[in-house]
Amino acid sequence: MKINFEHHQTAHCENGVASNLLLNKGLKLSEPMIFGIGSGLFFVYLPFLKVNFAPGFSYRPMPGSIFTKAAKRLGIKIKRQKFSNPNEAQKALEKNLEQNIPTGLQVGVFNLTYFPEEYKFHFNAHNLVVYGKEDGKFLISDPVMDFATTLTEAELEKVRYAKGALAPKGHMYFPTHIPENVHLEEAIKKGIKDTCKNMLAPVPLIGVKAMRWVAKSIPKWAEKKGTKVTNHYLGQLIRMQEEIGTGGGGFRFIYGAFLQEASVILKNDELKELSKEITAIGDLWRDFAVDIARVYKNRNSKSDIYNQLSKSMLHIADLEEAFYKKLRKAI
Repeated sequence: MKINFEHHQTAHCENGVASNLLLNKGLKLSEPMIFGIGSGLFFVYLPFLKVNFAPGFSYRPMPGSIFTKAAKRLGIKIKRQKFSNPNEAQKALEKNLEQNIPTGLQVGVFNLTYFPEEYKFHFNAHNLVVYGKEDGKFLISDPVMDFATTLTEAELEKVRYAKGALAPKGHMYFPTHIPENVHLEEAIKKGIKDTCKNMLAPVPLIGVKAMRWVAKSIPKWAEKKGTKVTNHYLGQLIRMQEEIGTGGGGFRFIYGAFLQEASVILKNDELKELSKEITAIGDLWRDFAVDIARVYKNRNSKSDIYNQLSKSMLHIADLEEAFYKKLRKAI
């Protein structure tokens, strides 16, 4: 069983799976377009939720929501299934393959045999596509890799039933309907409005207000919890930013590419200028991550570093707030 499926490498797994699945059905949408329409830019701070003994930070919405929102705004229907029984999950997947349906899967990263060791960690919301089965092995298109690969039945079952937070439970999904005419203009506007609404939300748990809360907490952690705990929290912050689900600077670069495409489709030059602005903010997020990495690895020579990190993040939050206000006004 092998489906005629094109593997394309992308920056983020969920966008990439969505883009590749839709391309297989004849709808060509770039990764940035999926990301922007699906309102992928986000920030949330959950100090009461501990992840790896540190507060919960996320630079992305819940796994699956980007593709779900993009599909809804484009009039695309997606079927999603979970299975309590691994045998039933495998049978359903193989039935799809027999019917020439490439299928998206949610999996755990830690036991993916083709991942380099340094990329393996306990994160259960990774996405890939299965597009066939040959000689007892499933054919895998993982969009963050530059090549298609394979997993045995046992290997695929292990990652489909990874334990812990966001356990996949055999989750598989695939598009079942794509309209003949997709109205990109309206979908783009809805995606942008939703992103601005989330990032400018009045509650302190999400958006720029959450960024400010985290920024102001950094010196307080150092004072109350000490250097070791503070550095662990900061390590978690940049791990969520740069490793888990892309996030942070990488997402700002993708969003900048989205706004470039959107400026042409909507004939709106202001979006092109704003794409440069969010890309520059992405550079600042990367600089922020480098500064934290130096602290974490005891390679920092600056005095009063925790206050400086706090000021850097507050500055980014100010820039982002101004950006989303201009973006909301532009459309």
